[in-house]
Amino acid sequence: MFAELAADLADLPALLDRARLAAQRVLGSLDDRPVAAAALNPAPLALPESGDGLVAALELFGARWESGLSGSAGPRYLGFVTGGATPAALAGDWLTAAADQNANTGTGSAAAGIEREAIGWLGELFGLPLAGAFVSGATMSNLVGLAIGREWLGEQAGVSVTEDGVGALGDIRVLSGSPHSSIGKSLSILGVGRRHVVTLPTLPGREAVDVSALEAALRSGPAIVVANAGTVNTVDFDDIQAVVALKQRYEFWLHVDAAFGGFAAVSPNYAHLVAGWEGADSVCVDLHKWLNVPYDSAVQFTRRPDLQAEVFHNAGSYLGLPGEHPEFMHLTPETSRRLRALPAWFTLAAYGRAGHRDIVERNVDSARALGERVDGSDRFRLLAPVRLNVVCFTTTGDERVGDVLDAVSRSGEAFLTPTVYQGVPAIRAAFSNWRTGPADVGRVCSALGM
Repeated sequence: MFAELAADLADLPALLDRARLAAQRVLGSLDDRPVAAAALNPAPLALPESGDGLVAALELFGARWESGLSGSAGPRYLGFVTGGATPAALAGDWLTAAADQNANTGTGSAAAGIEREAIGWLGELFGLPLAGAFVSGATMSNLVGLAIGREWLGEQAGVSVTEDGVGALGDIRVLSGSPHSSIGKSLSILGVGRRHVVTLPTLPGREAVDVSALEAALRSGPAIVVANAGTVNTVDFDDIQAVVALKQRYEFWLHVDAAFGGFAAVSPNYAHLVAGWEGADSVCVDLHKWLNVPYDSAVQFTRRPDLQAEVFHNAGSYLGLPGEHPEFMHLTPETSRRLRALPAWFTLAAYGRAGHRDIVERNVDSARALGERVDGSDRFRLLAPVRLNVVCFTTTGDERVGDVLDAVSRSGEAFLTPTVYQGVPAIRAAFSNWRTGPADVGRVCSALGM
């Protein structure tokens, strides 16, 4: 064995403790370190010829890169929709790496059983009695749901997309009021094409689809419908119950994109926003957002795992064919899969329904508190009601949104991201971190000059 590798193996417990201290240093500095770090551009370093072991690597990382990490795990990182990692989820992630299981099959490991249990728990948490699997994020979850929907369209037409290709389907329509960018990306990957997204009218002043316009579009024949449970800019929700009711009269595959808005189901105060989503054919929920597990983790649900296995089964002779209960390698784009279910299992086991309801409700309270400050400000104005955990607002005078965001980032106090809403340059503040509290809202408001 290579000498440094053997030495590290012999001293592994002490080295893991040093790695723990390095992680503790990062987490312990979240309250004070800049939330958005300045970009680092150190001079290129040649690949080490032999290396000096883990201690030297830790020191090198600390010197070259550690200060450039953002505070995205902390309470005032409000860009995109970014959760942190609860203590239990972090422990689960460490154990995932330590055990290094390939969760593609139930043969020889409990990994698949852990994943099935975690999916069952998530189904209970969300009220979704559907089959599911873990994937890497919302984009991949949407892709899987749309791929199953594409196969369903083939089933209606009497062709197999899996065997004959997407060209066997002819025209494909994907209908949505405010489709997320990942929908177009997924359709590009699936060979359907971005141009096949038909963006339907939305309700006045809303991002929610006009259900009457959707019904009119469905009269033209089978389609895939993407309903939104929480849009990116304003967390608007389609009337999912009304969309599900259309399935009694029209043939369509209903995919619900609930990347973060699906967590409304966790709180009785907001569960009405996703009422009816159990009637969907596939659902996307992103877990490294509001479940607060480390990247990368999402779940996809479907009522047609048989079609899912048609699309994703791996036909290698040494892998076997999918049966009545397919192995996970036959259900997702990946064959080799890390045990990304374990951090979710740990945080659900540690904090249960009540703990995650608390996270959701505290984040919504924080968003509403910021919204009230914006609404009472002379410098900013709200562009939409604060429906859940995102505040969408803009400047009132000549001040540019980009300049405001740059100043906030330079302050180190917070990080927010820009958007455009109904043609207006805007700011998004998305609350989804388990640590965030009233004091953090106050610091964000001070950084914004309110």
